Amino acid sequence: MKKIGYGKQFIDSDDERYLKRIIYDDLITNGKQVQIFEKKLKKKLKSKFCLVCNSATSGLFLAFKAINIKKNDIIVMPAINFISSYSMAKQVGAKIILCDVDKETGQITPETFEKCLKINKIKKLKALVTMYLGGYPNNINEFFKLKKKYKFFLIEDSCHALGGSYKIGKKYFPIGSNRHSDISIFSFHPVKPITTGEGGAITTNNSKIFQKIQLLRNHGIVRKSKYWDYDIKELSFNFRISDLNCALGITQLKKINKFIEKRNEIYKWYNEYFGNLKNIKLIKVQKNTRSSYHLILLNINFDQFNIDKDIFLKKLNKKNIFLQFHYKPIFLFSFFKQKRNYLKNSIKYMSNTVSLPVFHELRKKDIDRISKIIFSVLKKPF
Repeated sequence: MKKIGYGKQFIDSDDERYLKRIIYDDLITNGKQVQIFEKKLKKKLKSKFCLVCNSATSGLFLAFKAINIKKNDIIVMPAINFISSYSMAKQVGAKIILCDVDKETGQITPETFEKCLKINKIKKLKALVTMYLGGYPNNINEFFKLKKKYKFFLIEDSCHALGGSYKIGKKYFPIGSNRHSDISIFSFHPVKPITTGEGGAITTNNSKIFQKIQLLRNHGIVRKSKYWDYDIKELSFNFRISDLNCALGITQLKKINKFIEKRNEIYKWYNEYFGNLKNIKLIKVQKNTRSSYHLILLNINFDQFNIDKDIFLKKLNKKNIFLQFHYKPIFLFSFFKQKRNYLKNSIKYMSNTVSLPVFHELRKKDIDRISKIIFSVLKKPF
């Protein structure tokens, strides 16, 4: 039986043709393909400003620098998270407070956020980083109320969420439109809704934030003329992305609607198996939101099936089905000196949640096979 991993990129002849053409451009870094990709992303996301960079990790660093995070400024972020948010906040000297999450969705909620402020006695908060885990948006309207109440910068970690949207008032807006947030960060890693190989993007509607990120993306260089004469306004690094990456992004972005439609279809196929069960639940989208379905998350009460999660995953691997899980709570990594075992929902989420295979080439028969094997390993009739 063929091997089925949890995700991979989809590249077609359209991508290949455009890349072959661009490779012979006069300049394949900091050239016109970067500008075209930024322009198309900005239009798609309905944001005022968009900048692309070499990774979402770089985007997070630039975002923290752009809002002028200083030593010991407090940033709150979810305990269930990829490490880049935490590591980049550390790089700028922030004091990071990990917030517990909803035990089923793995996301910060207004309730867990306010509980976090109370437990940690936070009087002044610089920024909140929300993460749309799996591409499932949260209730942005509620977080906007909290932003106004506590006066912090709201940064959307939207690395999973390109193609998702949420309802504000009577209309749906793309994630990245920044109607209620200050900055959104996107990733173009190969398993994301579209890929540039590696790469990231930052959107904002704030001109000062945009100008600061624009400066810091390229060593802090400001051109003084069209010749090789420049000034350094502020020390920074090389966060540029190449034109080859952006050329792939341009052709991938044309297909984003088709990609999201296919992921919706795959979710519906899984829902036929897991939609109405007691101890197995597909994570559902919140009201007034639309998911990109970067991940399709399945919550399994492993205790009820008398099987350990690791053993479950290994048994699936033997049948050439490879699931993943996103993510291990940050406080459980060995570098983290102070354990946060009171963040019980985060531990519960990690213990019970897996990521099902989802990528463009999956067919209904693949979903049938995956689902039936899951049931057989759990020894559950279907």
